[in-house]
Amino acid sequence: MELRFVTPELRRLDELQSEVLAFGVFLDERPHHGTAGLVDWRLSGLVSKLIRKSFVTGTRGEVVMLPLRPKMPFDKALLFGLGPRADFDDDAFRSVTEHMLSAMEGLCARSAVVELPGRHRGVIDAERATDILFELAAGRPEHDIWTLIEMSEDQKRIAARVSEQRRRDRRIVLGP
Repeated sequence: MELRFVTPELRRLDELQSEVLAFGVFLDERPHHGTAGLVDWRLSGLVSKLIRKSFVTGTRGEVVMLPLRPKMPFDKALLFGLGPRADFDDDAFRSVTEHMLSAMEGLCARSAVVELPGRHRGVIDAERATDILFELAAGRPEHDIWTLIEMSEDQKRIAARVSEQRRRDRRIVLGP
């Protein structure tokens, strides 16, 4: 899996081309922040409306597909429930990220723009999130490129972590 980056700004997201935009919402976070807030704004409050009508709850395990064209450059959004913010930990991150990977495989989407679960609130560290993502994506060639939605400083931290991991992997393959 190749990682690319984009900052969480509508004008930056508008510059991308991808079939899928994936992000999460906490059960108890209102108003929405991160990508959910940006999508809600661009779709004139659609995400908030779906939550008010209880069509979307934010319960962990939930996934809802939303059409985005023509308002955004993505065919669809996958909105993943993250559960209560206070209960979000490494296990929750792992569970939702696994669900994201499986959903992308089910859609045959080889590339996506993704806000990793909980990252918009920093409830999981950028490096830890990257380690878990690569652990879960290992041996899954269905994922070519994920463009991660991250702030600039976290992009640098993740890129450094990926570079460090690749060096370690080369040492293992090549030997001491």
